Amino acid sequence: MFSDSKIPSETIQAYLETEYFAFGDASTTLRVGDANPQLAALHKAHDVNCSAFVTACNPFSENCSDAFNAASQETLACEIKRLGLTVIEGIGEHPSNKWPGEPSYLVPGLSLEAAKALGTQYRQNAIVWSAEDATPQLVLLR
Repeated sequence: MFSDSKIPSETIQAYLETEYFAFGDASTTLRVGDANPQLAALHKAHDVNCSAFVTACNPFSENCSDAFNAASQETLACEIKRLGLTVIEGIGEHPSNKWPGEPSYLVPGLSLEAAKALGTQYRQNAIVWSAEDATPQLVLLR
């Protein structure tokens, strides 16, 4: 399925197993491949047919300092807001906790192309994107 990627297969597997948490009023846990009723309700509440879960932390899965990650996240948030979209804070965390959770954003209405462009701009290996069916899917960028 992902055999032509430059990303190591064990890293892809970790992304597939990761739980993507959205906080606040939109509190939910996204899992790749599992339809999410709360996400469907969020899409409806924001009058959108898609969303993306994105981060600017740890480019290409290289562990970076907290200060670097925080600054990158702030820049990403500003970029999303410039697009006129809502930023919902979250975190992506693997259940084994062997990799620190990565601060992230759930962005209702962020198209697949725009999400891929942001992920590429912030040197990410992948994004999680959901279409109208509110089923998160892993989208590799390399």
